[in-house]
Amino acid sequence: YLHLAERRGARILTERRVNSIAPDGDGGYRVGFEHPWKKGEGVGSIEAGRVVLAAGVLGTLELLLRCRDELGTLPNVSPRLGDRVRTNSEAVTAVLESDVDADLTRGPAISTDFHPDPRTHITQNRYVGGGKMLRWQVGPLVDGSRPLRRSIETALSILRHPLRTVRPVFAKDFEKRLTAITVMQEVDSELSFRLKRSRLMPWKTVLQSESVKGREAPSYLPVANEAARAFAESSGGEPLNLVVESLGGRSVTAHILGGAVISDDASGGVIDAGHEVHGHPGLFVADASAIPVNLGVNPSLTITALAERFTSRWPEKPYS
Repeated sequence: YLHLAERRGARILTERRVNSIAPDGDGGYRVGFEHPWKKGEGVGSIEAGRVVLAAGVLGTLELLLRCRDELGTLPNVSPRLGDRVRTNSEAVTAVLESDVDADLTRGPAISTDFHPDPRTHITQNRYVGGGKMLRWQVGPLVDGSRPLRRSIETALSILRHPLRTVRPVFAKDFEKRLTAITVMQEVDSELSFRLKRSRLMPWKTVLQSESVKGREAPSYLPVANEAARAFAESSGGEPLNLVVESLGGRSVTAHILGGAVISDDASGGVIDAGHEVHGHPGLFVADASAIPVNLGVNPSLTITALAERFTSRWPEKPYS
């Protein structure tokens, strides 16, 4: 898309992190930016009659929350900003191939999927350049629907078998040998995001999630562990949980959705059917923040479809 946009005359401004959006007084907006990691460098701004946010859920929500609550530049953004955040109600497991010379990275990132039951969708994932972060997150595969008990059993397993636990962490060519299994469900669950003071750096505010009582995302899906065991048995690998789930009792997601959802008015969500922010004409959101539900599948095609619908109609054609 960036290549096609450049061919149509778009300028791609790299190494710039947007830190503010404010009305410019002429019906448009002034977008402030800075270098993303070199403090004090690359500071500047541009003006535009229309602005489209597509920074992913975490980027879009943080920027809008800062503009509304800290900078005060977008005061009319809906009070529902940060609500109805979804996680696809998923669990992530993994299998590490026992053959140290194996290379599973050849081919598309997602090459296999199936539905073990009507509400569950499972995909098998390869990683090239993005799986290294999982090295420090894997641990023994442990069952248990009660988070505290599962946490204790995971800790005991680590203490009983310390070498077996650390072997995957220091495995040769970890990324080449890794298969991640994402297990997604349509089951309804919900989070909310707010800007709060960091526990580690209390002088800063950071985006933090909160579970919605009675609608918590699961940290254990039995079918996820079953899939990991079956895959490991057939491939000769070692099945693994993510310790954030098994030891920490927290849900992990690869597919964060919502937080600036489509609604009829500002009382129900942040944007209208045309992706325009309620209360701020000319400001749009066109990423996964708009999705109001757990899809139960990888959301990439849904995000693409929404974005293409938006761009095909914008700005001349009205939305219905």
